[in-house]
Amino acid sequence: MPGSEPGERIVSVAVVDDDASLCRSLSRLLRAAGIQPVAYSSAEAFLEDADRPQFDCLLLDVQLGGISGLELSRRLSAAQDTTPVIFITAQDDPELRTQAMAEGCAGFFRKTDPGSLVMDAIQRTTGALGSSPHSRPSTGGPEVPESSVVARSHSKPL
Repeated sequence: MPGSEPGERIVSVAVVDDDASLCRSLSRLLRAAGIQPVAYSSAEAFLEDADRPQFDCLLLDVQLGGISGLELSRRLSAAQDTTPVIFITAQDDPELRTQAMAEGCAGFFRKTDPGSLVMDAIQRTTGALGSSPHSRPSTGGPEVPESSVVARSHSKPL
């Protein structure tokens, strides 16, 4: 389990979603993988958290009630925050997907996708199974299958 051995770093992931049950489910899934989740119910709550750690990855809902996940990603980029972003959405709109990919996201998933796909993207992005890249892809976008999109695992429901 990552972070359980002396000297191992603890990988932390922010989950920003206005669906409380999805936040709980994703948090349980992350903890089961040895990753420390911190859940926020909105982009505003994330931005207002003066004590938030330096996250290894941000898991952002595309469509939040106030500031959208896409807008949060843009604001963080403008502030030179290079934390990798993985987007999740209930509606896989091709235009939103294109915008997210143009932002340089590390993944884009539908909330109905298997949790294992999301976990693979998080582990690959955070280096939970290897080194920790703390930068967004600069050109060409992430290696995300056209059909990839988050959250229900057939074997382990969120």
